[in-house]
Amino acid sequence: MRQDTNMPTAEARDFAAGAASPASENTAGAAVSIRGLAHSYAELRTIERLDLDVPAHGVLGLVGPSGCGKSTLLELVAGLQEPSGGAVEVGGALDAASRLAQCAFMPQRDLLLPWLAAIDNAALALRNRGVRRAEARREAGLLFERFGLAGFERSAPAELSGGMRQRVAFLRTLIAGKPVLALDEPFASLDAITRAEMQQWLAGALEADPRTVVLVTHDVEEALYLCDSVAVLSTRPARVVERLSAPAPRFGNRDEAVTDPKFIAVRERAMQVLRGGSR
Repeated sequence: MRQDTNMPTAEARDFAAGAASPASENTAGAAVSIRGLAHSYAELRTIERLDLDVPAHGVLGLVGPSGCGKSTLLELVAGLQEPSGGAVEVGGALDAASRLAQCAFMPQRDLLLPWLAAIDNAALALRNRGVRRAEARREAGLLFERFGLAGFERSAPAELSGGMRQRVAFLRTLIAGKPVLALDEPFASLDAITRAEMQQWLAGALEADPRTVVLVTHDVEEALYLCDSVAVLSTRPARVVERLSAPAPRFGNRDEAVTDPKFIAVRERAMQVLRGGSR
């Protein structure tokens, strides 16, 4: 298994100052608005009376008990389902197909195709748009270099570490050029050390190439580090119990950020709400 490498903050800033890539096109003005959302599967109510907003280039984290409907909510935002009631608007789009056109969805597993090299996995969105393979590889290759994956373009997925596979999966999501990223537990399968490294890496990537992001995670610390704000959801049927602002600054050294007294105070408040403490 290949060794993972971190992308330092300086490299993230270098990426931000670099030439525009297909991953940074058409990202301005995107926002998510949810009003009176309700959703059911037959008699099972999963979401009820839910209202949320995410400003353009805002990063919203969703945390809550297992089975409360977080992933369902993310699928509704991304246009993979239509709600039973209420409205979900993404960049002005209301119907599922139009929301899907605005969103790039990243599931928990990396789902890399084992018969394709890493660079071809990352370039799948471009190939699906009809971009010729050589051009798709060239454009994806720019992201490989800037995200610390240079030298692994021709590697098979089985030759990559878990963290590197997640980077390729994230680049595949990013290179689609969609203004909204829907991330469903992207680091859940990683060990604690690699997960912390990937959190810092993703923070730098989003600082360099801002998007509107909705992130589902069970990890309160991850949500507060990566997101501008965090919506704490109730047990099923999900509703917003409390919305917390993440302490600033979020970027930079992760260990310093998560041990800051302000960060710890907000994390404890989130845990209190999740445990059913008084608001």
